[in-house]
Amino acid sequence: MKFTVTQESITEIDASCIVVFIQQPKKAISLSSVGESLDQACDKLLTGLIERGQLQAGLEQIDIVFEPKGLNCKQLMVVGLGDAGRLDNAKMRKLLTGIITKLGKRKLNKVALSLVDFCELTACPTTETQAQFAQFAQLWAESTYAVQYRYTATKAAKKEGENGQPGVVDELILLIENKADQGAVERGVAIGQAIGAGMNLSKNLANMPGNVCTPTYLAKTAQSMGKQYGMATTVLDEAKMKKLGMGALLSVSKGSREPAKLITMEYAGGSKKLAPIVLVGKGLTFDAGGISIKPAASMDEMKYDMCGGASVLGVMRALGELKLPINVVGVIASSENLPDGAANKPGDVVTSMKGLTIEILNTDAEGRLILCDALTYVAKFKPGVVIDIATLTGACMVALGQQASGLFSNDDELADAILAAGETVGDRAWRLPVWDEYQQQ
Repeated sequence: MKFTVTQESITEIDASCIVVFIQQPKKAISLSSVGESLDQACDKLLTGLIERGQLQAGLEQIDIVFEPKGLNCKQLMVVGLGDAGRLDNAKMRKLLTGIITKLGKRKLNKVALSLVDFCELTACPTTETQAQFAQFAQLWAESTYAVQYRYTATKAAKKEGENGQPGVVDELILLIENKADQGAVERGVAIGQAIGAGMNLSKNLANMPGNVCTPTYLAKTAQSMGKQYGMATTVLDEAKMKKLGMGALLSVSKGSREPAKLITMEYAGGSKKLAPIVLVGKGLTFDAGGISIKPAASMDEMKYDMCGGASVLGVMRALGELKLPINVVGVIASSENLPDGAANKPGDVVTSMKGLTIEILNTDAEGRLILCDALTYVAKFKPGVVIDIATLTGACMVALGQQASGLFSNDDELADAILAAGETVGDRAWRLPVWDEYQQQ
């Protein structure tokens, strides 16, 4: 989608659809100053519909007014905000998702809305006007990428004359009143697009089948991104990992014909004195469980066992676009876990890079084997913090469902920061204990 920021008047803008917001803090439905301007331009059409009970202002209530006289649009989309003072970040994202989905279904190619209209009715987390505008622009861009995402990498190409991708709006016009706000809004859009593109990269890698997205494929993706964004990228092959003593990681790949890779990307946007944030991602591109083989039902979903690694690559792509003043190292331990004559057996003992011996009782507990060597390896970067991202156990979803990720940390300050970030971006985590009493288990 193309995003355009302009000072054009909402009553004169030429668009397929104009989006206007209404709220109902008590009993009466109210319009913002922008809504009142639209109402005046179309001869009190909105007021009349409200008085006749034909427009609702409940949260996520969406009504369509066709061919509104006095406006240069074919449709007027009226979106309810409910009691907008209670519209938190999560509700805002859900609201935008509903709007974008509805717009896509209506096959509208050019949509306009006023940031003043939305922010005037909404209790945004910040009271600073430019920050409000930037935040809403960012949320809109992120939500657009999420809603309009389609996986097409391994699908047959469409024949000539067939319809294109459904549910896509070609252009969104964000209207502002003051030229001074344009830079902040455009920056908000750019941040949202960078995050959205990073998320879509992660989704694409996760959705690819295991015979395409192999450890080698992940390594080549990282190398290509490294060249594009000027990040130092290193890929350790099995020979180099063996030399470093990564016996735990390499034991997992013994059952596969696909060689393991340890991928490192270094983003240096901050001072050399600034200790890097290190992200370690689990990159099991397919996990059959090894000799302790998984049940056949739904085993195809085990291609998703590399989502931790995919998330790291998505973050690195977003950093490359945003050029943030921080230092981040992304590390992905990548392998397959398959049954084979050479594969780990229950009862085998392997030696990690740290020099510790590990008895393998269940070969389907391979994630901790590849991650322990990766976590030992990253000490060379002298990190400020290390954050490990992994689809490590399905039991976490049994505990928390699909609404939150499990968070384990030995650092309260870092844990609080991650929890707060999750609330801000609508990707929640829930902290679980790592008490000493659990060590014996």
